[in-house]
Order: sequence, then C-alpha cells, then structure tokens
Amino acid sequence: MKEISFNDFLAKYQAGEIQVLDVREQEEYDARHLDGVTLLPLSVLAERYSELDKNQPFYVICRSGKRSARACLFLEKKGYDVTNVQGGMNALED
Repeated sequence: MKEISFNDFLAKYQAGEIQVLDVREQEEYDARHLDGVTLLPLSVLAERYSELDKNQPFYVICRSGKRSARACLFLEKKGYDVTNVQGGMNALED
C-alpha cells in the first residue's frame, strides 16, 4: 500500500494537484473537513466504491489513518490507484 506523510499530502492538496477521498462518517466530516474532497464513509465503501472514477488516483484520508488504510487495501484489490494519508485529519493543526 502506498502511503504519504500528512505534510507532503497537504502540500499537494494546497497546490490543487490531487483528488481526496475522505472515508470518515458524515458527522466527523461535518465537524471538520478539507474543501473539495469526496466523502464516502468506510461503512458504505463496499456498496458504493463503484461511484469512484477508477481512472483517477485518490489520496485517502480519515481521522487517524487507520480507516483510510483499510479503505486503501480494499480499493487496491478492486483496481484503484490509492494512497493512504498517514496521520489523517488528526495531523492537521488548528
């Protein structure tokens, strides 16, 4: 599984170079999120992953990096190009 540090991810995100998939639940997303990301909670990913563009690479984020790692493993098996964001939203400083 490919991984990226949060700081390297943030630089790419701020440059507008990437597509981000947030796999947290709606309530977590509503409390704090990055603008322009796709929300697809891990709890429904198995049923809805086909909504994602298979030709588009995604950087996958959650709260701490654990759910996003699980999402990456699942999506890799389905043929998606995904990278796990280490540390997740917890790494974002206020």
